[in-house]
Amino acid sequence: MSANDRIQWFHKKISASCYPNASHLSEHFNISHRQAQRDVEFLRKELGAPLSYCSRRKGYYYGEDYVLPLMVETENDADYQTVISGLYAFNDQTAARSVIQMQLPYSATLEITDKMTVMNLRGFIVGEEPHHRYRCEFPSVELFLGIVVSADADIRIVSPDWLRNKLLGFARRILERNETAPSESE
Repeated sequence: MSANDRIQWFHKKISASCYPNASHLSEHFNISHRQAQRDVEFLRKELGAPLSYCSRRKGYYYGEDYVLPLMVETENDADYQTVISGLYAFNDQTAARSVIQMQLPYSATLEITDKMTVMNLRGFIVGEEPHHRYRCEFPSVELFLGIVVSADADIRIVSPDWLRNKLLGFARRILERNETAPSESE
């Protein structure tokens, strides 16, 4: 198993409130305790995880919300933009094979009454509920909100609240920056 596999496993255990520690990681993957400690430190220092240790439960938890970053694998770093733009095209899902998602996907429930918009978002929709509501999963908050905004349709974020608030903050910033347009002579 690779370090990525170990870190994903550790992240999932923390996200499930299992309070894993380096000993659990060492035992599960049959690696040295020292290697397990290095993996935990990598998660904390290199990936910026807000790890905290609970002495009562003898394991780690996240001190605040955290998701593992998106990792992109390409043969050439210059291809990064091509991979990302291809990945997020509504109708071109083939480029998704070039991206490895290290995090659990984000999820949201949207209310969408326009059938064409539902079709355009089908790459994100994982389930349907009554009253024109759709469960969606997505790898990037910014990407997903960008697609919701660019859909130019009546879409309402039913849940989660934090995603709706992020969209509202995003919209406020754009409106504030563009409230007073420069004159044509500037």
